[in-house]
Amino acid sequence: MNVELYEKIWMWAAGALLTLFLGVIVLMSAVEAVQPPGHLETVDPTTLSSHPEFGKPAASLASDGGVTVSVVASMFEFSPNPIRVPANRRVTFRLTSSDILHGFEVANTNANVMVLPGYVTQFTVTFDRPGEYVIACNEYCGLQHHNMVGKLIVTRDAP
Repeated sequence: MNVELYEKIWMWAAGALLTLFLGVIVLMSAVEAVQPPGHLETVDPTTLSSHPEFGKPAASLASDGGVTVSVVASMFEFSPNPIRVPANRRVTFRLTSSDILHGFEVANTNANVMVLPGYVTQFTVTFDRPGEYVIACNEYCGLQHHNMVGKLIVTRDAP
């Protein structure tokens, strides 16, 4: 079989690129210990009902004046629901899942994270405008995924 020189060059270039890409993936997963970003804290999803923080998820006032909200995502709900937080204060969400991968998106804001079983996802946000916001699961989690919504109520006063 006779293969033209330019075709050989392109085949070797494509093969080299694939090798490079796969090499980078293997190297990063081995050297950098790739894991979910920012998920350094773990929790046993089978014991969430007796967990000191996630056993009764709620919003609480932190010592620095901010608010910490513990949330458990499970098929097909967020707990607590609704969530009440004050406007113009730092709100730290700490989330985990009791069963499978879920998403946590507060509509019309930049609050959007993945919630994984066995890990605690944490992010901080400040809501400037009081009002009601929809919380949606944006990761497919089963047949009733489209019904997995919650409500965030941002008030002018403390939670």
